Formats: sequence, C-alpha cells, structure tokens
Amino acid sequence: MDLCLAAVPYAWPWVDLIARFKFQEQVGMSGALATLMLSTPWAEDLLDQADLVLPIPLSAQRLAQRGYNQSWQLARQLCAPKADVHVLLRTRDTPSQRLLPRAERMANLVDAFAVEPFRAAGLRDKRVVLVDDVMTSGASLYTAARVLRQAGVSHISALVLARTEARSPD
Repeated sequence: MDLCLAAVPYAWPWVDLIARFKFQEQVGMSGALATLMLSTPWAEDLLDQADLVLPIPLSAQRLAQRGYNQSWQLARQLCAPKADVHVLLRTRDTPSQRLLPRAERMANLVDAFAVEPFRAAGLRDKRVVLVDDVMTSGASLYTAARVLRQAGVSHISALVLARTEARSPD
C-alpha cells in the first residue's frame, strides 16, 4: 500500500459511534462519518486522483447478518461516481478479526479476497483508494491491496474512518 489516511483515532467518543454505525443498523450515519473522513488532510486530493474507490468487502454471511456493508456506505458517500462494490470480492467468510493478534489476522485472511475476474483487466495501471471503517493491524487492507497489486493496480491508498493507536511497549 502506498498511503493510508485515518480521520480519527479509534478511541472515545469514536468507538461508541462507530459501533452504533456498524452493529446497530445506524446506516444513516454514513454521510456524517464520510464528511469527517473528508476533513482529513489530503483525503480530497486522494479521492480526486483515484480512478476507483473500493470498499473492503464483507462475506455473504456477514453481509446477511448486518444488512449492509459499512465500508460500502462510506465509499458511496465519499465519492459516488468512482465507488464500486463489484471489483473487490470477499471469497470466504472468516472469523471476526477484532480479538486476533496481527499474525493470526494475516493467516485468517489468506485467500479471503479476490478481484472480480471480468473486471481484472480494467485495473491495470489504475489508482485505487480502499475504504474501511476501522484499521487495527492493517491486515485486511494489506491483503486486499496485495490482490489489487497482483491485478496490475499501480497505486493503492486507503482512507479509513478510525485507526487503532499503536500501543507503546511496557
């Protein structure tokens, strides 16, 4: 990945707000949260320069549970003309990443993403922005970016709503 921008730290009061958006069917919050993301320095430039804005996809099972993909809702609000939910696919359901350490997160995501085969040729030399709600270890973004890079994407950035702060060693 070439660059990752985060709007806010994943801390109070954002944790509770994001949990409501993500787990309590508060999809109406997507516009306000996207506006917050757009206030991040360089976010507008990143989106202007992008050819595509792609959400991190959910598995079919997780999508059925939640009723919507929160990353897709954000991507649509951020840049509707460039947002595309059909390019990057989730190929299998994986256990929740929330409580896993980084190494297990990476292993959990092996072969979890793919590029839609009929869209792959159109990705060569494109600039893509990946959108996600929360970045903890970066495993999902890294794994998705690797798949896109293999398809020939020339520049991959990420724009996330919140980033877990790095813990300092004791």
